[in-house]
Amino acid sequence: MTELLHAAVLPPNVLPTALLVFVLLYWLTVIVGLLDFKTLDISTGHDFDGTHGAHVSADHSGVGVSWLNNALAFFNLGRVPLMVFLSFVALPLWVASILLNYYLGNVSLLPGLLLLVPLFVGSLLLAKVLTLPFVHLFAALEKSHDSGAQPLGKVCTVLLPTSHNRLGQASVRLLNGAPLVLNVRAASTTSELRKGDSALVIDYDKERRCYLIEPYDAV
Repeated sequence: MTELLHAAVLPPNVLPTALLVFVLLYWLTVIVGLLDFKTLDISTGHDFDGTHGAHVSADHSGVGVSWLNNALAFFNLGRVPLMVFLSFVALPLWVASILLNYYLGNVSLLPGLLLLVPLFVGSLLLAKVLTLPFVHLFAALEKSHDSGAQPLGKVCTVLLPTSHNRLGQASVRLLNGAPLVLNVRAASTTSELRKGDSALVIDYDKERRCYLIEPYDAV
């Protein structure tokens, strides 16, 4: 374990290590509720259903913007949250950097940076493959509000704390008895809902792709 930690902070591995630490700290803040997992998300010109939109635009750079949208969509960005994708980049990149520099006996920064270029490209391609199942998962979540089982007007139970500016999650039980997990935000700027609170689903925010809820007291 000590040797691994020592290798992780060697000059050729310091950038992959920093990226991995950043990802781990991000998910830690998500777990404790300080951030939601879409805080650092991006949008592309490709919607979850595979159609083209205009989420990234510029007045006089249509070709450049189109290329950027296509590049992001190729790596499933915009279809899966940025930090989910980055997590699948960071871990393979870190492991590959540690192993390659170890077996080459490299402890210098410049050769490590040169090796990092193909390793990063390979990690991007691997992340594209690894996130393919999540494309369908998030597409299903996004389209759930268009299905026959509408959660609007139903009482839900908060699973992850939420406010007007912080995304959370809530569970609502549909007519067939099946629970549906929703991405939610508090409708009011002054409301904060904690885990276990009851709330009423009042609207769907298409721009931020989440349901709006407000505190609900059945008594």
